[in-house]
Amino acid sequence: MGKFAKWLGAGAGFTLGGPIGAVIGFVVGSFIDGVSLEDLKEEEKEYKSQRKKKSYVESGDFEISLLILASIVIKADGHVDKRELDYVREYFVNLYGKERANNAFKLFKGIVNRKVSSRQVCMQIRQYMSHASRLQLIHFLFGIAKSDGSIKLKEEAVIAKIAHYLYISERDFNSIKAMFVAKSKNAYEILEISKNANDTEVKKAYRKMVKKYHPDKLIGLGEEHIQGGKQKFQQIQKAYEEIRRERGI
Repeated sequence: MGKFAKWLGAGAGFTLGGPIGAVIGFVVGSFIDGVSLEDLKEEEKEYKSQRKKKSYVESGDFEISLLILASIVIKADGHVDKRELDYVREYFVNLYGKERANNAFKLFKGIVNRKVSSRQVCMQIRQYMSHASRLQLIHFLFGIAKSDGSIKLKEEAVIAKIAHYLYISERDFNSIKAMFVAKSKNAYEILEISKNANDTEVKKAYRKMVKKYHPDKLIGLGEEHIQGGKQKFQQIQKAYEEIRRERGI
């Protein structure tokens, strides 16, 4: 079946079924020669039988969910921008290495040509993924939207809809958005507080955000995703340090 089938079948779990599995099945049947969804499920069974420790959500499930949701955001403004495609490819190379990224991008090029129901896909994702993992998905989607220089209103609207379907609160959504949009009160929005908050409230908010965004919450998805989570975590720390300097705390 080749390296592609081994990558996808071995890395995925829940995403080989339901609405996402239907999209994957269409793509491998239409764009990937010599591979079927049944092949991938067989590869998945063999992989899991060899594992001593099994997790409910595989690293590949997160990877495929990223690709599906990225395809929705990229098409939000009516066309596919090469800079956005390059961002997805570069992100995957940095996260997974070149060989794994090549397999992911092969799948992604097929997904982009497929109409996907964001509501159905997100319902499946939220059934299996932790809140921390879903927050990481939203962070990645904002990165895609910003990769061409600015976040368009249509792109933000699509990400907001995805966040709603994933049961991400408006406060969490605005916090992640503030990490990508330059505004004078960004640091406060990232910590989910107002500029009128007192010093005690600032410290309390920081401790709360540290717990919420700590990279260890992504540990079940593998080391590569912990590294991705660290980027977001560093922005939390940076926001707090900015407020501390401003107030002399």
